[in-house]
Amino acid sequence: MSTPNVSGSHPAFFILVGIPGMEKSHTWISILVCMMYSAALLGNSVLLLTIVKERSLHEPMYIFLCMLAVCDLLLSTATVPKTLSVLWSLSTQISFSGCLAQMFSIYFVFLAESAVLLAMAFDRYIAICDPLRYKTILTRSVVGKVGVVTLIRSFCIMFPPIFLLKRLPYCGHNVMPHTYCEHIGVARLACADISVNIWYGVAAGFLSAGLDTILIIVSYALIFRCLWGLPSPRASPKALHTCGSHLCVIAMFYTPAFFSFLAQRFGQRVPQHVLISLANLYVVVPPMLNPIIYGVRTRQIWEHVAHLLRLGGLGSRA
Repeated sequence: MSTPNVSGSHPAFFILVGIPGMEKSHTWISILVCMMYSAALLGNSVLLLTIVKERSLHEPMYIFLCMLAVCDLLLSTATVPKTLSVLWSLSTQISFSGCLAQMFSIYFVFLAESAVLLAMAFDRYIAICDPLRYKTILTRSVVGKVGVVTLIRSFCIMFPPIFLLKRLPYCGHNVMPHTYCEHIGVARLACADISVNIWYGVAAGFLSAGLDTILIIVSYALIFRCLWGLPSPRASPKALHTCGSHLCVIAMFYTPAFFSFLAQRFGQRVPQHVLISLANLYVVVPPMLNPIIYGVRTRQIWEHVAHLLRLGGLGSRA
């Protein structure tokens, strides 16, 4: 193995070795990842095209769904191309600066998507519990401000880890057992105490995505309490159906992410190949399934997608 050029205490590049212990399965894993990534690109692109083209879908609920689709595209695209390159042994190297940029992009988009899911929960709360004021509360201006605040929050949280990693001495260590760059994965290569990195990651995670989760739970608790008091027994199932897609997406997004987040820092008994495999799944499975869930469960989207596909079919015949 070649010795990396060292600039100061930083290696010039890192070598990503994929999933340790599963090298013989890299080809099959890469095929699965490639298929899921292709499905995510297609599904989210169709979803975005449908919402952008159909004026009747230019409402807060669908604008937030557009934001979610953009986040899904960016999250998977920030990781999967390099992952496939590593699994196919095309290029296992990534520069130190490139590694930090990838890490920043991944967590920046993750935190933005978490904020969008919270905004969608608030949207459902207003739509169900205070429908008469829905259009006056969630105006286009408010939705735009939510988007701006989401980006500012993600940037402010993810800017410090860049300096926390730059301050560490790496003593020439540059071999990383992963398919892409994660904060703690990079920090563990340092030959110094990384307690600050670990606790900053824990604090940032719980004060952002963790707080988002708590607020989402509170929103749905209020929604269910509101539905419980509805006079019409038929109203509750109809209203719950509008929340079902969102709840499925929330479960897929937060469950593997929090498990991976906590296990990376405190789960010493969790096998490394399990952690890395899970880290690869949570950046590609939700982006693949989200447009399917919303397309199937949301009648307006399904009808407009079918309409676009019919128009495409007619156009190709002509």
